[in-house]
Amino acid sequence: MDEPEKKEEEAKNKDATPASQAGKVSESDKLAKERDEYLDGWKRAKADLINYKKDEAKRFEALVRFANEQIIRDLIVVLDSFDLSIASLGGESKAEKGIYLIRSQLEDALKSYGLERLSVSVGQNFDPSVHDAVVSVESDKPSGTIVEEVEKGYMLNGKLIRPARVKVAK
Repeated sequence: MDEPEKKEEEAKNKDATPASQAGKVSESDKLAKERDEYLDGWKRAKADLINYKKDEAKRFEALVRFANEQIIRDLIVVLDSFDLSIASLGGESKAEKGIYLIRSQLEDALKSYGLERLSVSVGQNFDPSVHDAVVSVESDKPSGTIVEEVEKGYMLNGKLIRPARVKVAK
């Protein structure tokens, strides 16, 4: 190549350089944008995983807290049987005291697992969220008040597992 051709070639390369640099810049912008999109996606996926782990921990905790619910329901019936046997004895015999102590031990053991007896008193207003009206009776008490507790109600770790069965004034 002679001298004028080299100068002409260099001039073409000089003219092409800004355009090729613009291409490199736009390529760099594309790569940066793509990188940011992948980074944002990764951050969202990580946050989703953290939330999933928290939700699973809550579900597991609830499972553990209420895993014994059915057996506790069955043992509540045993408590009722103890109450009936104590009421039928109606005296201060050693047998009655023994049955009462066994009943108390069973109730204390169930309390350690989160069982709570509902507090129901005569004259209290009927609350359908925790009471089950067995029968309405004529009474001198105001309508909608509890006249008698027929069967005790229980909650397990704050969840109602058996409503108190009551007689309500008409």
